[in-house]
Amino acid sequence: MLRLTDFIIDCPDTMKLAAFYSEVTGRPIKEGSSEDWAGIRFGEIELAFIRVDDYRAPQWPDSEHPKQFHLDFEVDEIESEQRRVLDLGATLRQDFIGPNGYGWRVYTDPIGHPFCLCRNKGVIWTDQGPIWPKRD
Repeated sequence: MLRLTDFIIDCPDTMKLAAFYSEVTGRPIKEGSSEDWAGIRFGEIELAFIRVDDYRAPQWPDSEHPKQFHLDFEVDEIESEQRRVLDLGATLRQDFIGPNGYGWRVYTDPIGHPFCLCRNKGVIWTDQGPIWPKRD
């Protein structure tokens, strides 16, 4: 048996980055979180933050200090969510929204990890994951 339990992000300040993602996702920081390890539960998976003393931020899209990972967040409305994440401390890096209003935008969190806000035409999100529209 294999089960994904945690997605762990290195950072210099666990509680500060956990607070950012808690606000972004609307999910609470896990009780018992500390300056060494903080988490946010998503069902069986925890988005976790571990303190690294010599943390070096990725410099996306620079390949000398690569991103190593990024998170995608599907949203119903790009513009309002963009205003919200920018107000929380994110930085817009690149825009891939097409003329029909669908696509994604790349942001970095307050310490440089990239993430995307995505809008996919016709996708329906359920607790079991996305239901993609039938393609002709």
